[in-house]
Amino acid sequence: MNTFIQILSSLGQGIIADLNLVTLLMILVGALVGMICAAVPGLTLITGIILVLPFTYVMDATNAIILLTAIYLAGTYGGAFPAILFKIPGDPIHVPLLWDGYPMARLGLGAKALGWTLVSTISGGLFAVILLVLVSAPLAVVALKFSSPEYFAIVFLGLTSVLFLGDASLRHSIVSLALGLLISTIGVDAMFGVDRFTFNTDLLRGGVDYLNVLIGVYAVAEILARMEQGFAAPSLKLVSKVKTTLPSFKEFSNLFPTYFRSSILGTFIGFVPGAGATIAAFLGYGVEKQVGKNRKQLGEGAPEGIMASQAAATSSVGGALIPLLTLGIPGSGATAILMGAFLLHGIQPGPGIFMNNGPLIYAIYGSLFLCLALMIILGFLSVRPLMTILKAPEAVTSSFILVLCMLGAYALRSNIQDVWILFVFGLVGYVLTRYNYPTTPLVLGAILGPLAESSFLTTMISFHNDWTVLFTRPVSAVFMILALISLLVAVLLPVLKRKKELIKN
Repeated sequence: MNTFIQILSSLGQGIIADLNLVTLLMILVGALVGMICAAVPGLTLITGIILVLPFTYVMDATNAIILLTAIYLAGTYGGAFPAILFKIPGDPIHVPLLWDGYPMARLGLGAKALGWTLVSTISGGLFAVILLVLVSAPLAVVALKFSSPEYFAIVFLGLTSVLFLGDASLRHSIVSLALGLLISTIGVDAMFGVDRFTFNTDLLRGGVDYLNVLIGVYAVAEILARMEQGFAAPSLKLVSKVKTTLPSFKEFSNLFPTYFRSSILGTFIGFVPGAGATIAAFLGYGVEKQVGKNRKQLGEGAPEGIMASQAAATSSVGGALIPLLTLGIPGSGATAILMGAFLLHGIQPGPGIFMNNGPLIYAIYGSLFLCLALMIILGFLSVRPLMTILKAPEAVTSSFILVLCMLGAYALRSNIQDVWILFVFGLVGYVLTRYNYPTTPLVLGAILGPLAESSFLTTMISFHNDWTVLFTRPVSAVFMILALISLLVAVLLPVLKRKKELIKN
């Protein structure tokens, strides 16, 4: 009880310390930068942190870290705008979000979809930050037991869960997933230095950036489909009003099981080093697709899909800060940059940070709460201006989107050939959709493929090619068994459905 009171007292002091003009300005700037960078194709929240990092050299440690963490947290929400309104996932985190957010926007419920996203972001963030404040040290101890077998098992579960994410046949889903994994192998093998599918081109030696795959398969393919229809797709019904943007308390309470389930999952995935918000978002959606009460409606504009992916993604931010602050282990790419910022200011993250820099840590905790409060205001005020964009003719918005996509592709490596690669994947996405092959498994394979390969090879090298280690270590065994159950269900479910239809007939 005394420890709990001490934590609350320290947190209160941290929030009070943040209530000065400079720190509040840093939180505001960080929130805006994070939201904008996540919303622009080709600029992710990690890009935002990297761009701002040089400006923190002349700042004091507290304001510098608070600025960067605000970008990290707000970035999980900013990418919702292009994902929901234009089907452009500016960051892999928001791929599952568009599966239900974009259909809602097409039904004239774009503001409602953004409102659900905002509520999911704030509630998921609150859950993880509260957990971070209260139980960060005990949870971080668990992360010490994770190594390559656990990483592979988690990624394998993420890959198998994608087989549930649509109504396509299992065969088509497997083909799409295999194609995505194949794309992820393009380039120089990081482990052995061997060229794979590079065709003697310097560009492909660097691999295919997953953002090119994301933007091409989703955004460019959508534009090609609209061109085929002569931009005759039904226009968005701008019936959404700001007053109906945020869901009611009753609507939120109906989705509380989804929120609680996804927040726990996201926090857990977040504090596993190397997992990150992307895996959390996919797993959150995949779990909801399997156990949710309204799972049959997912993919058609169900708020459960938005809540499941967004709450998991945002809660993973707090989870990723747990091993960073208490063990000095970055849990994601963003926290790796944050760790560099700590070291830049002479602060060593780890168990001793609470003794040596206690006020700084609780000031960071307090800034996370303030950032969430600020995001409510920014998110709410931005809905009406964004909805006016949809009044433009589809040909105009499609042209604008295509230009943004091309700029984003070029910005990746300042190479015009990346733009051609973007169009290649746009054509791939269009063909797959045309012939009823799901594109989501391809995207997930391209994103998680490198992590799956590296963790599996590391496991085989470390344990002398003994694959049974995946089932003998407790944590990896749990995830592997869940993944195998997912595969089994994916195989048996269509058989049971056909049998049920035969009985009805």
